[in-house]
Amino acid sequence: MSETILITGGAGFIGSNLVHRWHRNHPKDRVVVLDKLTYAADRSQIDGLEGVELVVGDIQNLELVRHLIETNGIKKVFHLAAESHVDRSITGPGAFIQTNVVGTFSMLEAARQAWAGQGDCRFLHISTDEVYGSLGETGKFHEELAYAPNSPYSASKAGSDHLVRAYHHTYGLNTVTTNCSNNYGPRQHPEKLIPLVITRLVKGEAIPIYGDGLNIRDWLFVEDHCAALETVMLKGLAGETYCVGGDNERTNLELVDLLCELVDQHLGRPQGTGLKQKTYVQDRAGHDRRYAIDASKIQRELGWKVATGFEAGLAETVAWYLAGAKR
Repeated sequence: MSETILITGGAGFIGSNLVHRWHRNHPKDRVVVLDKLTYAADRSQIDGLEGVELVVGDIQNLELVRHLIETNGIKKVFHLAAESHVDRSITGPGAFIQTNVVGTFSMLEAARQAWAGQGDCRFLHISTDEVYGSLGETGKFHEELAYAPNSPYSASKAGSDHLVRAYHHTYGLNTVTTNCSNNYGPRQHPEKLIPLVITRLVKGEAIPIYGDGLNIRDWLFVEDHCAALETVMLKGLAGETYCVGGDNERTNLELVDLLCELVDQHLGRPQGTGLKQKTYVQDRAGHDRRYAIDASKIQRELGWKVATGFEAGLAETVAWYLAGAKR
């Protein structure tokens, strides 16, 4: 049977990729996208998709969210809308508290009110591995680990995670939370590391590398993340948290070097050309040293697994951005 689902932040990076995946795998469903269309969103990413409706609005508007849920008979909510750039959270933390904490509260309260007495609804909250803080040389983040956020961004996401948990345990709202590692792939805003490096390589501009460049991140192709979100929505257990990761740790320096190699290949220029654009800059305040995800729970209990190799995913990503640069 067809139904209508709600995706907040559906004109953003992960959200737009999720809209495309759900539209492809569930063609009879309607998708309502609620997006404020801030700087990181791009409505053209979802334009022209049949059965997809974009509503321009703020997740902090409780009455709007409740109206959308009730009038469309929505029983599945993917909540992705968030402020997500760490550097921006350092210079302007207020927007992160408003969107990520107050906005998530409004979403939860609207769903609670709209779904009163209904038992077949689900609220999937998409969060980040950054809520767990920073790892040493060994170990991985997992669902039972205590939260230890180190930036205003990660603290705001930790607050939203706690609200989701509280609404499940206090009100019985059917919530599920995912905490994911760094995503990469098409449709990402150019301020993030991978599209930033690609863009600057093409333009011949300096590529900034924080500190010594040895901070480690676990990278996951966005399509694999969207597959995990689809799996959790359909098969996850109410009240549970699932960590999602690529089991692919790379230092920032390793990543930049690989991007230099790929872009040089695509542009047909001598290998090593891009490497000359690397520039070391002062480290970010409170910069977490290492992230890594133990995704064994979602693999074991729900059968999800990574389908895209890192080199293949990165090559596809580079090709997508370079194709856009040529238009």
